[in-house]
Amino acid sequence: MKLLLLEDDDLLAESLEESLGDNGYCVDLAPSLRVAWSLMTTESYVLAIMDLGLPDGSGLDLLEQWRRAGHDLPILVLTARDTWEDKVVGLRRGADDYLTKPFHEAELLARLHALLRRCSGGLTDQLSLNGITLDESTQCVSVGDESWHPLTSTEFRLLRYLMHYPDRVHSKSHLLDQLYSLGQDAAASNLVEVYIGRLRRQLGREVIQTRRGQGYIFVSH
Repeated sequence: MKLLLLEDDDLLAESLEESLGDNGYCVDLAPSLRVAWSLMTTESYVLAIMDLGLPDGSGLDLLEQWRRAGHDLPILVLTARDTWEDKVVGLRRGADDYLTKPFHEAELLARLHALLRRCSGGLTDQLSLNGITLDESTQCVSVGDESWHPLTSTEFRLLRYLMHYPDRVHSKSHLLDQLYSLGQDAAASNLVEVYIGRLRRQLGREVIQTRRGQGYIFVSH
């Protein structure tokens, strides 16, 4: 899953990027409103984390512009403004959740997971579809209520994305975009096929189907 992080504090941005990466997320960093707007128009994100005080303007203005432009992804606001009035303004202008600085990274991750669960209709850290159960907290998978098996980081990121957005055809280029951030080296062109094959060997071929010339689809039932 690919996230956009709008934060101009280099140390905080690097720390969050590392923490989010350890938890299976792919992160693009934006240090300014201009960069964030540009990335949002060219990339596909499942969630955005944004600071409000940026060097070239207010994050709230950008948030409102995104909503008017039709971007409906969940947005978690990070800010040092901690009054209830500030929170009300942020939520009314389009934020889905609000976390004040300083904060514990564990709380940020919990809020992030909650937003994504809400979008996919889940209630816990476990996704269950078509006899497959994925535990997002342990990055393990179970097939047909059997024992749990650990996944590699890339296997986990790919399967989690497919299970959060089932019954949709995802092109290879789109899936690759969800696995790697813009700052990382370009991945091999056949990487998606390789990891789809590895997942099929664990889950069964019928769960992740190929749509010739289009991409792949995780069948939910």
